[in-house]
Amino acid sequence: MQMFPLVAKQAVVRRQGKVLVGPVDLTLQAQGVTIVIGPNGAGKTSLLKMLHGIARLNRGSLNWACPMSEAQTRQAFVFQAPVMMRRSVTDNIAYPLQLIGVARAEARRRAEDWAEKVGLSHTLKQQATMLSGGERQKLALARALIRDPQVLFLDEPCASLDGRATREIEEILIRAAAGGTRLIMSTHNMGQAQRLADEVIFVLHGKIHEFAPAEQFFAGAETKQGRAFLKGDIVE
Repeated sequence: MQMFPLVAKQAVVRRQGKVLVGPVDLTLQAQGVTIVIGPNGAGKTSLLKMLHGIARLNRGSLNWACPMSEAQTRQAFVFQAPVMMRRSVTDNIAYPLQLIGVARAEARRRAEDWAEKVGLSHTLKQQATMLSGGERQKLALARALIRDPQVLFLDEPCASLDGRATREIEEILIRAAAGGTRLIMSTHNMGQAQRLADEVIFVLHGKIHEFAPAEQFFAGAETKQGRAFLKGDIVE
């Protein structure tokens, strides 16, 4: 069943009376890597949570091409600081499969395969809470991808990582995208955005100021705020 397009119409998310994001009018198609950029506090995380469905709409609509109940089972979210359960790396990666009834032995076997894919084979028996920052993000990616989601949302997954760890995470994401997983990801790293993006959403004050093909946006943003942001100026 096809999930896309994802269509938001006048979608708004508020908290305690404050608008976090919106109104948003946006249509996302099935292909490519969408990178969400903007200053700190612009609403990037809120936009991702809204599109993923974990931030409740206060107004407007958000519709997939399939029923929402179906869409929810075919997407995953990787947070900037993923939660590690006090279990082994293998059991952490296997957990999503066990939640849907996969036998423990099979779930662990598939978890070991994914650990190898993301470079964590040497940590299988280690408690996940003892991993480094880069290793935690690799685990989080394996845990998200093990159920073969059609869509993966990522909220600044490399924000606190060094260059080597960032490169390794990007390589995993590039392989996932090449394998057909739709990526929708926020980042504050403009180099990363240019390396990964097929299209860019520029967010400011909770609103989408620009939505354009990556090559077009980085060649010359249409809005003065977008151009200032690309120059590294403070945008308010």
